[in-house]
Amino acid sequence: MSGLKRPQPFFVAFVLLFVKALLLRHFIFDHIAWGQVASDAASLLFLTALFEAVSPDKSKKYVFWGLNLVVSLLFFASTLYFGYFSTLPTYTALDQLHQVAGVQDSVKATIQWKNYLFFLDVAIMAVVWAVLRFTKRKAAPARQSGRIWKLGVIAAAVVGLFVSQLYIRSASSIENELAQADEIGFFNYQVSAALKANKAYANVKNVDVNQLTKQVDQLETSNPDVQTGTEDKKPANFGTMKGKNLIIVQMEAFQNFPIHLTLNGQVLTPVLNGLADEGYYFPHFFQQIGPGNTSDAEFMSNTSIYPTAKVAMSTGYGDRALPSLPKLLEKQGYAAETFHVNDVTFWDRNKLYPALGFDKYFDKPSFTNDHFNGFGASDVELYKTAVNRMTELKNENKPFYVQMITASSHHPFKIPKDKQWLKLPADIEGTQLGDYLQAVHYTDYAVGELIKSLKANGLYDNSVLVFYGDHFGLQPQDNKPEDVSKKLGITYQERISRFNIPLIIHVPGAPKQVVKTVGGQVDIMPTVANLLGIDLKAENYTAFGHDLLNADKNVFGMRYYLPTGSFFNNEVMFVPGKSFEDGTAISLDTLQPVTDIAKYKEDYDYVLKLEGLSDAFVQSLPKR
Repeated sequence: MSGLKRPQPFFVAFVLLFVKALLLRHFIFDHIAWGQVASDAASLLFLTALFEAVSPDKSKKYVFWGLNLVVSLLFFASTLYFGYFSTLPTYTALDQLHQVAGVQDSVKATIQWKNYLFFLDVAIMAVVWAVLRFTKRKAAPARQSGRIWKLGVIAAAVVGLFVSQLYIRSASSIENELAQADEIGFFNYQVSAALKANKAYANVKNVDVNQLTKQVDQLETSNPDVQTGTEDKKPANFGTMKGKNLIIVQMEAFQNFPIHLTLNGQVLTPVLNGLADEGYYFPHFFQQIGPGNTSDAEFMSNTSIYPTAKVAMSTGYGDRALPSLPKLLEKQGYAAETFHVNDVTFWDRNKLYPALGFDKYFDKPSFTNDHFNGFGASDVELYKTAVNRMTELKNENKPFYVQMITASSHHPFKIPKDKQWLKLPADIEGTQLGDYLQAVHYTDYAVGELIKSLKANGLYDNSVLVFYGDHFGLQPQDNKPEDVSKKLGITYQERISRFNIPLIIHVPGAPKQVVKTVGGQVDIMPTVANLLGIDLKAENYTAFGHDLLNADKNVFGMRYYLPTGSFFNNEVMFVPGKSFEDGTAISLDTLQPVTDIAKYKEDYDYVLKLEGLSDAFVQSLPKR
C-alpha cells in the first residue's frame, strides 16, 4: 500500500487552482455557474495530473508553486483585460503584451484591490517559507511516488482530457465568446479558440479573392435591410468633392453623448456642435474595433474591412498588401500622410502605415512635447505640425489626404489643471466622468484651433473634414449607466450609449443634414470615396461597409467588445446569447428592450456570413 501514498503538492495545487478558477468566474461573469464548474475541474485535473506525471519527486513542490504562480498571473491579467475590453482574452492576446508599456497609466487605473486575491495563497506561502527558513526548520522530505500512483495520475489526466473535449465539442456551435467561456471554462475556451482559428485558416487556403468578392456582392443583394441605391445610376453626392483635400481626424475615446450636451449652462463641445450643424452628422454611428483599439479604427476607416477580433490588425496583417483609401487617392495624384504623437512602433503602426499605403508618417519626434499627458504632445501641438505640413503640400500644388490621431482624451483622462476649464458639479468633480468631460472639452477646443489654422492658411474651404471617435471612453466598471444618466440629465444605455461615437463630415458649401441611417467604422471609407468621386466597383474594390449618404437601411456587425453575432440595424442593437433565440434586442430610438426578435434572424445570419467573408478576404491577401 505504500505505493498509494502521495505527497501533498498535487492535491494542494489542484484545490487552489480550482478555487481561483471559481474566483475568475465571479469576476468575469458576476456569478458562479455550479452546473458548469465541472468543466474547470476537468481541465485543471488534466493540467495538474500532467505536471504530476512528468515532474521529478524532489522538485514537485517547486513545480506546482511555479504553476500556481503562472496561473495566478494569467487569471489576474485576464481579469484586468476583461475590465478594460469587456471580453475574455485568448492566447492571441500574448501578441499584445509589448503594448502594455504604452498604456501603463490606463492599465494602472483599471486595477482593483480584489484582483490581488489571486495571489493571496502565494503571499501566505512566501511568509511561511520565510519563517521556516529564519527558524532553520527543515521541511519534511518529499515522499517518493509509487508505480500505482503514477498510473493513477496518468489515468486522471486522461479522464480530465476526455471530459474537457466533451465540453469543448458540446459548445462548439456557440458564437458568443463569453457564453462559450462560461459554459466550458477558461482553459477549455482557449483550446476551443485555437481550434476555431485553425479551422478558419484551413478554410482560406487557396481562396480566390475574386470569388470572395462575388460572394460579398451576392450576400449584399440578398438582404432587404441593406439598401444602398440603384445599380443603373451614379449614387447621390458622387464626386461633389472631387479633387478636394481630405482631412480625417480620429478622436481618442470620443463618445457621441457630449455632442450638443450642456452641463450647468456650459456647452461641452461647441466647436464640434458647429461642424455637425453645418455638415453631415451621423447620430447613430458605432465603433467596431477589435483588440487593436485605436489602430483597428485606423485600419477600418482606411480599408472598409472588419477586424478579425482575434489580433490587432496592425500586428496580424501589417505585412499584407492591403487595399486602401490612401492607395486609391494616390492613383489620383494625392499625397497621403498620417500624424500621431506617440511612437510609431506602438501597436505596430510602423507596419500598418506602409501596408495602408501612406507615403509618410509623423510620430513622436515630429512634435513639440508640451507634456500634456502620458503620450507627450497635446492635440494642439499635433495640429500645428500637421497644418504646417499641409501648407507645404498646398504650396506644392499637391492635393493631399492627411490623417490625424488625437491622444489628449486618452484614458485615464488626466489632463493638466490649467486646461480643465469646465466648472463641474460636486458629484462629478474628481470622478472618472468628470475627468472625461474635461478631456473631451479640451479636445473640442483643440479642434477649434485646428479650424482656425486651416482657415488662416487657406486650407479650410478646399478640404473635406471628417471627425469620428475611435472607441468609447467611460469605463463601464467605473460608471454605472444610471449614475451617468442622473448626473448628466440624459438616458445613458450601458451598451448603446457606450459604443455610440460621433461621425461628422464637413464639406465646403454642403447643406446641413442629419443622416439617421445607422453606421459603423467600416462605412467611413465608402462614404468618403463617394464624395471624392471614387467608384469602388469600377476600381474592383471589395468594401465590407456602405456609403451612408446613399444607404436608406444598413446592417453591420460588431464583435470583440460584443459577442460574435452582435449587430446593429436601423432599428436595434442585437446581442446573441448561446444562440440567436436567447439573444436580446434594444431599440436605438427608445433604448428599451424589444421582445419580438424573430424578424432579425436574417440580419443575424447576414452578419455572421459577412464577417466570415471579411476574415477570409483579409487572410487571403498577399504579403508585401
